Amino acid sequence: MKNLKLVAIATLTTATFLFSCGGEEKKEETQATTEAPKSMLEETPAAGGLEARLASGKAVYEKTCQACHQADGKGLPATFPPLAGSDYLAADLPRAIGGVVNGLTGEITVNGEKFNQAMPAATNTDEEIADAFTYVLNNFGNKGGEVSAAEVKATRK
Repeated sequence: MKNLKLVAIATLTTATFLFSCGGEEKKEETQATTEAPKSMLEETPAAGGLEARLASGKAVYEKTCQACHQADGKGLPATFPPLAGSDYLAADLPRAIGGVVNGLTGEITVNGEKFNQAMPAATNTDEEIADAFTYVLNNFGNKGGEVSAAEVKATRK
């Protein structure tokens, strides 16, 4: 009688385990899931287009730049300069790119306000830095534009 109870419990446990795993239905579900992105990819813009670069640039900005320059690009008064409507960017973009690539120390003036906080050199790739600049130039009230990886590379010391 005791053995019969153990066999019944083992059978129920095994059956429960097998049914909870889903068997063949799981394979079909996985297959359907892997096919969906293919059709979605056909509808997305070509890799490297402006929309893709803006999305990449936003991700880089949020991860690397936002802590100091803030989500709205306005920076922090007397500490971190604004990127929003920045006359510093507009006046000499290669200088600004070089500051990001190589780091920046010393006093700068942005939109009439002086800043003297060191900025470390970025560790991002040239493409990531170019995308981040492209994002900034097309947001925060800036006039637009694009920066290429070649332009970033040209500023490396």
